[in-house]
Amino acid sequence: MRELLVEAMDRFESKRASADGWLAPRLHATLRLTRAEAAEMELWNYIALVVAPDYVVWRHKGTDVALPVRFSGPHYTQAFARLWWAAELFRNGEDYRPVEVACQVQDVLNTTMRLDVIDHRPTALAIIHILEDLIQNKTTHLGDHINALSSAVNTAGSTVVYDVLAPDLPADDDAVREWISEAEGMSSVPWDRLPDGPADGTITAGALHAIVPLFENLLAEAPRRKRPRHAAGDDGDTASA
Repeated sequence: MRELLVEAMDRFESKRASADGWLAPRLHATLRLTRAEAAEMELWNYIALVVAPDYVVWRHKGTDVALPVRFSGPHYTQAFARLWWAAELFRNGEDYRPVEVACQVQDVLNTTMRLDVIDHRPTALAIIHILEDLIQNKTTHLGDHINALSSAVNTAGSTVVYDVLAPDLPADDDAVREWISEAEGMSSVPWDRLPDGPADGTITAGALHAIVPLFENLLAEAPRRKRPRHAAGDDGDTASA
């Protein structure tokens, strides 16, 4: 893990927020955990305070989020938990490419990951699908759009059962355990290509097509509040802001 973090600091010295998209899938594939293990915040606190406090300061000092919560905070603010859970929630089975998209906009990690509905994998991937379209269309104020979408999706989820529209796959614990066991003897994850996540099932295009139009309508109707630009880092629209 230390080698991975040193590499991230070397690669992204001039654009530190961009390290998130590179590091999240590789951190997830290096620390191969069950969700129950990853929910133990003591692990992340130990990593931040003992294993890699230098990375926490390098990545987050000078941003608008208070530095102490990056060392010891909830899973969506703690420096390493937020990256591991971003990879877990936004991967599509073995495919980490949606994670790279998610990490391009800090509001996905800071806001979207707080939502209860994000545990529904088709919902998570539908949000990232829309975000990718916004990025490709060079939409400005991406953070405002993703916050508006997240709020609308979460609110509508109280009356619309997304799992009926786009059924999620049942948890494949055996596939996760097999993926974890494969790490024995592994030296490191690849740096210049994405690693493979657990083969616990992928969300089909049909499932996404069932809810993406609904989410697009929710975004179109949702009010957006434009925020003032902040210092580059956690509050910029994109990771390279």
